[in-house]
Amino acid sequence: MRQWNVDPRVLCTQHLLGEHYECHMFVGAINRGTSMRGFIDNGMLEPATLHLRHDQLVAEMRHRGMKHKTPLKAMTCEWVGGNIDVEQNLRVLAERCPVCRTLQELSRRAPL
Repeated sequence: MRQWNVDPRVLCTQHLLGEHYECHMFVGAINRGTSMRGFIDNGMLEPATLHLRHDQLVAEMRHRGMKHKTPLKAMTCEWVGGNIDVEQNLRVLAERCPVCRTLQELSRRAPL
């Protein structure tokens, strides 16, 4: 699980929907009292931005014509911190996914 925190427009559909799903997983885990320290320390989660990130992903999903029926539950957590390296995440996505790589290249040629 991770927050990519990159511009949602450069995520392929699989990564867009995957990160959306993981927002819900993170909130559920936090609300159950599961420790998120490893995710936070490894730059994979910023709890303070989780709801905002969900909203950004949903906006892109709707822009692509997808339906959204799962509002994000409130979080009962005091976790703070997290420092997601967006540039590193862009590199990882480009290495893992040819579609995300293409979307990134297109965005550099003609800003989104």
